Parts: sequence; C-alpha cells; structure tokens
Amino acid sequence: MAILTISREFGSGGREIGRAVAGLLGYDYVNKERILDDIKASGKEWEARSKDLDEHNPTTWEKYDWSYRGFGALLQSHVLNHALKDNVVIMGRGGNFLVGDIPYALSIRVTAPLEQRIERIMKRESVDRGTALWLAEKTDKERAGFILALYHKHWENPSEYDMTFDLGTKNIDEIVQIVKDKLLERDKFNTVEARKVLEMKAIAAKVRAGILTDPGFLLPTLDIFYDEKAIILKGTIHNPSEHKRLEDAAKRLAGDVPVRCELHYRV
Repeated sequence: MAILTISREFGSGGREIGRAVAGLLGYDYVNKERILDDIKASGKEWEARSKDLDEHNPTTWEKYDWSYRGFGALLQSHVLNHALKDNVVIMGRGGNFLVGDIPYALSIRVTAPLEQRIERIMKRESVDRGTALWLAEKTDKERAGFILALYHKHWENPSEYDMTFDLGTKNIDEIVQIVKDKLLERDKFNTVEARKVLEMKAIAAKVRAGILTDPGFLLPTLDIFYDEKAIILKGTIHNPSEHKRLEDAAKRLAGDVPVRCELHYRV
C-alpha cells in the first residue's frame, strides 16, 4: 500500500492524525523514538549523538562536522528502510524530501493557529501558557533549521508537500478521512517499477551512511545517489589510495548494484 509522511508544527495535532491514520489502515507508525532506536543499533557513540543532534538546528561548525553528517546519513537510511515496508506513517525527519518522487507516497503538512497549539501543548505537556508558547516557537525553529541543514529545503514551504491541512479550518477526524482516501488512491501507483526506484534509493542511502559514519573517510565533499543505472559517488577526494578504499567500500555496501565513481582529486 501507499506511504504517508507527515510534517507538522509543534502542537498542531499532526501526531494525533498520524496515529489515527495508522490505526485506521493498519499502518506501522514510525516516529522519532522508532528512528532513534534504529540508530542506537549502529553503536553507542551514535546513540549518544542522536540525543543531541535529532531535530537540532546545527551551528555552522556542526554542519560540517563528521559526526553530524554521519548522523544525518544514518537517519535518512533508516527512514527509507521503513518506507520500503509500505503500509507506514513516517512522522517528521524530512520523510517527504526522501520519498517525494515516489508515486505511491503521500506527503502532508499539518498546521494550526498558535492559540490552538498552545492549548494542546499545555494539556499534553502539563505546562503553563508561557512555557507552551516557548516550546512551540523553539521546537518549530529547531525543526526548520534541522531540515534546512539536512536537505537544503525550507520546512514550511507548502510546495514541498502534496497537501497542507490547517486545524483551524478542519478537525482531526475530517483530515484523517481525507488522508485515508488519498492513500487508497495512491496505492494504485505502487508498481514494481516504483518500488524498484525506492529500493535503489534505500541502497544508495545505505552506502552513504556506511561511508559517512566511517571515521576513516574524512572527505571534503561527497554525494551518493542512484541515477537509474548505478549508484554514483560524486565528490572530492585526496589521493588514489583514498579513491580505491572509497570505491571498495561502496561496492561492498551496494552488493549487486553497480557503482560508478565521479570523483575528483583535491588540488
């Protein structure tokens, strides 16, 4: 069946919508805790880093730090692995930017008037109004910065989503029904060809995560993606020895999928 990704303002009701759709359709519900549990399996050092880096607006120094790039690559790889299973609701983590070109994926954004969000946060978190306002503003700012650093996209841009819902004009039950119907429509696009594209994206993400979490590779620039024929390694490296180690690592991680290098030496 189709895939649903949800981006939401803090306290907007997006969490409740995601859980309701998952329950209605029998979908797996993949939230922050599920992804961080996946990352923990990569080692204690990544478990510790994930607590500090997830949905964190990074400083300029952090953006280019090895550990931040590695964490981002791991996160994206695990999100795509969950998407491969179908029948899944993926909450946040920029899921829409990862599966936006998959025809059987539906990406939605959920917003709500600030006062409504404050009331929901106060009730959910058992905090006063001032704290609820602070949480809403701080969390949204962190999420926006996190998405911009990881995907170079603007989190709040409605054109990045298939549908945007405002809880000020529709209630949760209405939105859940609309989303359910849209997902059932999208299911017809779940073809062998479309699934193959998603599978190759997931393998490319696996290669990228394997390399960027390896402290033996401290590369100035590196992009790894699938171009419908092979997994491409594109970027800047230091010397022929590093080229060979990088290519060998990529081929090992890619398995039977062809790998092509478009690497340049740093001058």
